[in-house]
Amino acid sequence: MPNTALEHLPVFLTSLSIGLLMGLERERNPAARAGLRTFALVAVFGTLVAMLSEKTGSTWLLAVGLILVGALIIGAYFQAPAPQNDPGTTTEAALLVCFCLGAAVWFDYPTLAIILAVVSTLLLYFKPELASISKNMTRGELLSILQFAVLTFVVLPVLPNTDYGPYGAFNPHHIWMMVVLIAGVSLAGYVALRLMGGRWGAPVLGLLGGLVSSTATTLVYARHGKSRVDLVPLATLVILLANVVVLIRLAVLTAVVAPELLTQIVSKLGAGLAVGLTIAIYRWRQSAAGGTLPVPEIQNPTEIRAALTFGGLYAAVLFLSALLLDYFGSSGLYSVAILSGLTDVDSITLSSLHLYDQQKLSADQVSTSVGLAVISNLSFKLGMIFVVGGMGLWRQCLTGFAAMAVGIGIGVVLF
Repeated sequence: MPNTALEHLPVFLTSLSIGLLMGLERERNPAARAGLRTFALVAVFGTLVAMLSEKTGSTWLLAVGLILVGALIIGAYFQAPAPQNDPGTTTEAALLVCFCLGAAVWFDYPTLAIILAVVSTLLLYFKPELASISKNMTRGELLSILQFAVLTFVVLPVLPNTDYGPYGAFNPHHIWMMVVLIAGVSLAGYVALRLMGGRWGAPVLGLLGGLVSSTATTLVYARHGKSRVDLVPLATLVILLANVVVLIRLAVLTAVVAPELLTQIVSKLGAGLAVGLTIAIYRWRQSAAGGTLPVPEIQNPTEIRAALTFGGLYAAVLFLSALLLDYFGSSGLYSVAILSGLTDVDSITLSSLHLYDQQKLSADQVSTSVGLAVISNLSFKLGMIFVVGGMGLWRQCLTGFAAMAVGIGIGVVLF
């Protein structure tokens, strides 16, 4: 007997594994009318129907198979209603997904099918946690998610992907893509900060605050440090961590926008990140039992006004960088980096990466401008801490900020 009779066995084993994975979770649910065996059989059935559909050229077989699976599970619920009047819609939907994943395996999408199976199982398993998140989410947090969806799926697709104006600096689609990228990172930190908040202490507040807005986090905890002397050690830790996260955030943005520059960026910022993180860990050990910090009141990061403000700032920095680079060379670019870095490092970072993509900047010019922007930003925040938080908090933060600035400065000079 030729071996070709078993050549499709791995495909069916893959679909069987998908069914067993999803069925294992459903088996634990007493309200479900389909468990381990049913899901496994449905997944294999999906693959079998897909194979027969392809071999016979009868695409309607897939539709018939999907209808049969839906009819069987609905019939099972009519025959034996679930306890507590549970209509079982989740299990029905999961079975239909399982059937389609089995078909996808046959049509040469095994990796995608496995990923979707894992994600589907996680959604089934974490039902209590997801329900709790939904119930505890405020109107403002839901609004932030909806606004991000509008920014990403409504506004972005309709913007023209064409360069306009002097130096081709104004590309509406590209500018808004950067807005979406920053809003997405900020939204992730914003939601996590609201969900996790003060329960996890100063380190998490610093890390998540840095994701949302390091400037806002610095300002908020500078005020707390001035109003309550006992909170100075914890406020110092939060502020240091928030600004260390800025360096990690810039590396992530680089990896997304221009991954070939990641090594160059890390070489400039690496020393500052290392010393900043070391000092933050030292501060953490010192202030381990120092009290509880309130969660900062940070505005919705995906608000339309905030998005438009960042988009305008990014476009302005991009234009000025191209203009001054043309007239004054690297010195003009670095001047823009220092000035824009006083309030925001994302705009100069993303604009420099865009100019590099247009072959108007070298890798060294990009990484140097980012390094100078971060040093400028740290200097501005240190001054803000002195004005808002007072001399005591300023002294506590000085060592960490100065060490990060010096480390980045060494990276700029040497690499």
